[in-house]
Amino acid sequence: MNVAPIKPPISRDLLDRVDIRVGTIRSVEDVPNSRKLARLTVDLGDREIRVLAGIRGERENPQELAGRQALFVVNLEPRRMAGEVSEGMLFDIGYADGARPVLAVPESAVGVRAG
Repeated sequence: MNVAPIKPPISRDLLDRVDIRVGTIRSVEDVPNSRKLARLTVDLGDREIRVLAGIRGERENPQELAGRQALFVVNLEPRRMAGEVSEGMLFDIGYADGARPVLAVPESAVGVRAG
């Protein structure tokens, strides 16, 4: 594994503007026009969002993420990829270092609701 260099410093104000939330991945589907992207339906507790994540080549079975909680950046501008719109970003760790990415997850379940 190659450790990626640390990025340049950012201000505390800039960090405070990033909205990171725990979400429950309700479903994982392949994006038809992409070899890498999967469509995650993510329950944030007060709403569901669609997040496109380049996880198909990183995981043998991306569908095994359904039901898991992870961290998501939820205040990014919507981004169109492979003909679909992503409303956030999965916060995973390892890609920049060349390691198999892993989810950033809460240490215990957060805000789980039935259904």
